[in-house]
Amino acid sequence: MTTADVIPDFEDRTDFEDADRGLVAPPTAGTITAADGRVVWSFDDTAFLDGDCPGTANSSLWRQSQLCARAGLYEVTDGVYQVRGFDLSNMTLIEGDRGVIVVDPLVSEETAAAALALYREHRGERPVTAVLFTHSHLDHFGGVHGVTRAGDDVTVVAPEGFMESSVAENVYAGTAMLRRGAYYAGSNLDRDPEGLIGMGLGFTASTGLPGLLAPTIEIKHTGQELTLDGVLLRFQMTPGTEAPSEMNFLIPERRALCMAENATHNLHNILTLRGALVRDARIWSRYLNEARELFAHDADVLFASHHWPTWGKERIRAFLAEQRDLYGYLHDQTLRLANQGYTGTEIAEVLELPPVLARAWHARGYYGSVNHNVKAIFQRYMGWYDGHPSSLWEHPPTESAQRYVDCVGGLEAVLTKARGYIGEGDLRFAAQLLKHAVFAAPDSTDAKGLLAQVYEQLAYGAECATWRNCYLTGAAELRHGITPTVITAGTMATALSVEQLFDSLAVRINGPEAWDHSFTVHWQLTDLGEAYRMTLHNGVLIHSRTSQPGDGADLALTLTKPQLMQILGGQGLDGIEHTGDPGVLMTILSVLDDPDPDFAVVTP
Repeated sequence: MTTADVIPDFEDRTDFEDADRGLVAPPTAGTITAADGRVVWSFDDTAFLDGDCPGTANSSLWRQSQLCARAGLYEVTDGVYQVRGFDLSNMTLIEGDRGVIVVDPLVSEETAAAALALYREHRGERPVTAVLFTHSHLDHFGGVHGVTRAGDDVTVVAPEGFMESSVAENVYAGTAMLRRGAYYAGSNLDRDPEGLIGMGLGFTASTGLPGLLAPTIEIKHTGQELTLDGVLLRFQMTPGTEAPSEMNFLIPERRALCMAENATHNLHNILTLRGALVRDARIWSRYLNEARELFAHDADVLFASHHWPTWGKERIRAFLAEQRDLYGYLHDQTLRLANQGYTGTEIAEVLELPPVLARAWHARGYYGSVNHNVKAIFQRYMGWYDGHPSSLWEHPPTESAQRYVDCVGGLEAVLTKARGYIGEGDLRFAAQLLKHAVFAAPDSTDAKGLLAQVYEQLAYGAECATWRNCYLTGAAELRHGITPTVITAGTMATALSVEQLFDSLAVRINGPEAWDHSFTVHWQLTDLGEAYRMTLHNGVLIHSRTSQPGDGADLALTLTKPQLMQILGGQGLDGIEHTGDPGVLMTILSVLDDPDPDFAVVTP
């Protein structure tokens, strides 16, 4: 018996009762639009989920998507509300003495503003007195400018390391993550039973304007307490769990426990398919146990920044125990088998959850999966190399594909073989074989069309929403080509530190083109009282803070941070005080590569 064979009880309606509990009001409009009239969120997109599960969807995933489609303002407990179904994540509102504390203001400022407006419509025009970010993922801070702006008298609270982690994940490798994210999120799929039915964590992410504000208060240790607008919060630091920088908190007087994204109603990712740092399943499990010991006896309701709350002490304790055991079991059993010589791929085929966990709806793999989480745990400890010497120096995909196709006997022979595997129901190997066919002959419509069919069949059976979305997006691109990515940087760049801005330049330097350049730039930021020495040498752009003057630098600039943003935007040195050779700056800009947001994935 496998995990997939152990099916939870579809007659159990507890999750539906919890998801509907406390509804104050549904959305007041069918769409949320940007300033230019563009629709960034549509509540009508999920209407089809009201029907019975079709043959094009896994019944368990369909059930999860129905739950995630619930939208409106909900009362969690006295003085604590959530707006759910307005974005991928939830926005929580904690009422204080003077106004309201906003927790995790969604992805986009438009959806956050609409969520706040719905709250105020039913709870009064309370001012936002504080904003709290539970962790460093975009869907938990991106909408901040929909509830407050820089310069407002609003306290911004986040866990230690929030800014560094936010930038590392959303800026440095942002283009690659965005492109891969379009696959796992199904961003370009139709919203219907043959296309996007959700992401497991929520329906999908909004497409409005993201932003970022730096925290004014950092939470640094477990047990730290903070009173915001008369509301006492007690924190637990959980770095290295679902995010590098993350925290849970208890509202003692409301007996309400926020688990951020550390305990939600699905198996989460140890390594998200869009790419990220590999998370630590071991420490994740231990922090869940710590949260249970610290807070569970003082909480009557548990809520998170995705999904719906859990009410009742015993249910909370059971929920946290099973979530704890879920990540602990995956971690420990992966290493047990690794120490017997199994590779990550092999372990992923044989590791099964205990029946109690397999039957728990909140432990199902709607967003993460047992299969790819096992591979991620193996990767964290063992790296990319599977230990077999033949894996050390394999040909890259196109060259390997050409040789495999040649071994089989040519393209037509490969397609014939693939059709045979499809007929036998072995879609997994058909996909492997046809991937080689497409990479060896990317102009073959027969190869691409057949692989697209296989991807669709794999998608319709997938319980994991992100697997489904990857398969369907791959099928769509094989048939119709790449849908151009609309990159919206929003206002995040203005919140970055100078060091983070320089780091984002360094990862764009085209090393070979910069090999022969060597010079030094001195940056004096008058509005920040900071100075930086930057060197380009051997194709590497290095920077560090300095207290030394700019004497001897090839170029010395005295400027403000807004003027720095002007330079990085390609607007030149007009109005900026400088000495030395301005051509140095032009040289730096000339060796920067522009990221490609539309690189090929399912074709060479």
